[in-house]
Amino acid sequence: MNTNSNTYTIVYATVVVIIVAVLLALVSQVLGPRQQANVQLDQQKQILGALKQDISNCDDPAALYFSLVKDTLDVNGHPVYVAVIDDEPKFVLKLKGAGLWGGIGGYLALDKDLNTIYGANFNHESETPGLGALIVELPFRQQFEGKHIRNAQGEVVSVAVLKAGTQAEGQEQVDALSGATITSTGVSDMLKANLAEYAEFLNVKRCCGHCKGQCEGKCDHQHEGCEHHHEGEACQEHCHHHDAQEITNE
Repeated sequence: MNTNSNTYTIVYATVVVIIVAVLLALVSQVLGPRQQANVQLDQQKQILGALKQDISNCDDPAALYFSLVKDTLDVNGHPVYVAVIDDEPKFVLKLKGAGLWGGIGGYLALDKDLNTIYGANFNHESETPGLGALIVELPFRQQFEGKHIRNAQGEVVSVAVLKAGTQAEGQEQVDALSGATITSTGVSDMLKANLAEYAEFLNVKRCCGHCKGQCEGKCDHQHEGCEHHHEGEACQEHCHHHDAQEITNE
């Protein structure tokens, strides 16, 4: 065969391309499950961060995750992770937004009142080191703990991220990162937009805590003074000490 001919060149190039494609497909097939497992583990670690779990010396973060997170709910395509910390339910919402140079995201953990922030964890793709990238550090994240996402009227208004000395109207706030105004604004906008996406979930009366998250985040019957999950039964037929209590169905 004439190795200098156009036919030879075309056949040779085709064979090389096919071989490379097959090899890449094989590598992808072999490494795919491992890559997916790594992505899942990273997500679990981020959720644990929002739940204020120190995993720096944890040998098995996945086991810790599954010991705390009891269920995952779907709210119009948005996940809600139901966890139990010290016998109290926590609801972790996924966040996604935009920073200065790329995407930012994270997780926000709420107490059972769906108002008080239990913990927050943030991540970024390419924010400036020492400036916007500091959203992942504890000093910034811990500012959110104990803040409330609702105003005095009970409306979900989020928490503002503002320059120190600036006052937000009708909502609680944390200090923005010095020298990272756009990233800080991105976090603030991300919280507001994502909480709005979870409005259907946030505006429904939720789990009383007695069932420790096993009722998929909400109890069928709730009323003043009762802390029991009734699994669809009327309270007076289920709790002897609440016979006279008024029932409020969701």
